[in-house]
Amino acid sequence: MPLHILPKALTALIDDFGSLPGVGARTAERYAYAVLRRNPKSAKQLAQSLDRLHDRVKTCPKTFALIDASEEISPLYADKSRNKQLVCVVEEPLDIVALERTGQFTGTYHVLGGVISPIDGIGPEQLHIPELIDRIKSDDVQEVIIATNASVEGESTALFLQRYIQEAGLTITVSRLARGIPVGVDLEYADQITLTHALEGRKQL
Repeated sequence: MPLHILPKALTALIDDFGSLPGVGARTAERYAYAVLRRNPKSAKQLAQSLDRLHDRVKTCPKTFALIDASEEISPLYADKSRNKQLVCVVEEPLDIVALERTGQFTGTYHVLGGVISPIDGIGPEQLHIPELIDRIKSDDVQEVIIATNASVEGESTALFLQRYIQEAGLTITVSRLARGIPVGVDLEYADQITLTHALEGRKQL
């Protein structure tokens, strides 16, 4: 029977970190060791935050953004200074954080909860699309900005949304976030979708 190289408790923590998306074996080991090296009080604080997470976070019934459990609706939606007639549609709640950091968007958000991905068994019925249509009607929305990622699934979802809104008989503006070559990236390293959008969105100098 092989000897344990690391204590069982540390190995269990490494395994838990390693089960998170995008966290490889080496990163999981570094995270676990970093927690071990911190003083016990700090480690307990982390454990308490994890323990309280699901009880203190819920989903907004209107926008499907993440909100405090004590809140009834997203503060961004409840804010009277935000334009409810302008809705930005995103894949996941954390996408809102990225857009808010720009300080340029004054509308509200709608979280789909993912993208259409047949290979993963995710169809339109698993996304918050009917709720978006309800919002367009109830809030008299004039423009929907589709801000799904520039992936095959993101593009397919954007096209589906555009058709869905049209078939619902809603005469509103449906736009898509502009795409292009990121600053500092050579053409040879840009993917096909990015290059296609860069060509479509070219501007006269």
